[in-house]
Amino acid sequence: MQNYITAFIEYLQYEKGLSVNTRAAYRRDLNKFNTYLLKNSESSHPGEISKQQIMAFLSTQMDEGAANSTVARSLSSIKTFYKFMVLENHVQNNPTSDLETPKIKRKLPEILTIEEVDKLLQEPKVMLPLGLRDRAMLELMYGTGVRVSELLSLQIEDVNTTAGFMRCFGKGRKERIIPVNQTSIDWIQRYLARARNLLVKNYLERTLFVNANGRPMSRQGFYKILGVYAKKAELGKEVTPHTLRHSFATHLLENGADLRAVQEMLGHADISTTQIYTHLTRSRLMEVYQRYHPRA
Repeated sequence: MQNYITAFIEYLQYEKGLSVNTRAAYRRDLNKFNTYLLKNSESSHPGEISKQQIMAFLSTQMDEGAANSTVARSLSSIKTFYKFMVLENHVQNNPTSDLETPKIKRKLPEILTIEEVDKLLQEPKVMLPLGLRDRAMLELMYGTGVRVSELLSLQIEDVNTTAGFMRCFGKGRKERIIPVNQTSIDWIQRYLARARNLLVKNYLERTLFVNANGRPMSRQGFYKILGVYAKKAELGKEVTPHTLRHSFATHLLENGADLRAVQEMLGHADISTTQIYTHLTRSRLMEVYQRYHPRA
């Protein structure tokens, strides 16, 4: 099984162009499945695994207290793995062909109000190089709704401050062009003029946002920075990079933006993914109605 898992992960990388994090998630799910098979089955060869064994594995996860979303993701990983196995003629039959991934009720993401975003963006000390960098990063993330991986992989040439747009590569290395507001552009220009050269040690480094050592910033590094500012701003909410992305989308829709345009900017392949934000705006409308209508 392990050799097939390795081949599958390589397929996801070279044929599908999936990100490191996505590939790691598939590998984790399949390794858990393989571990279960080694303990509970006579064979772990993919061609000898039955539908009943897969269902038993999922049931074991549920018995151990795994969330419904975790179980659904495990099944999705196994189904994708077996599609690959059939495609490559490693197995003749797909035991997952009639297994349906359960639909999980999507939890509405937490968002910040416009006032809370303003408080957060005021926290970096912009008289310092790192503070100026942080302000530019936060402005750009909220101003464009990019994923953290997209933000941190930006190269200097990806942002056209003259034309007001930037190029980024999303899931599956799909390229998209996103408009950038003037406020974000102003902060990026200040960062480039007054801070980045003080941080970069290697003049060949083209990554836009670098860490204190002048190297590309890690996701963990960005999470830590954002957490510090959220705590200082006393927002009383858990703020993650996705919180800014959710806030970007919700604020656009609340102010009349077209759902298709928001889908394009977020880089969602399916508009149903974007439609979760319409639920957020409806919730906001109901909140306003309940608070201000005299008969509510």
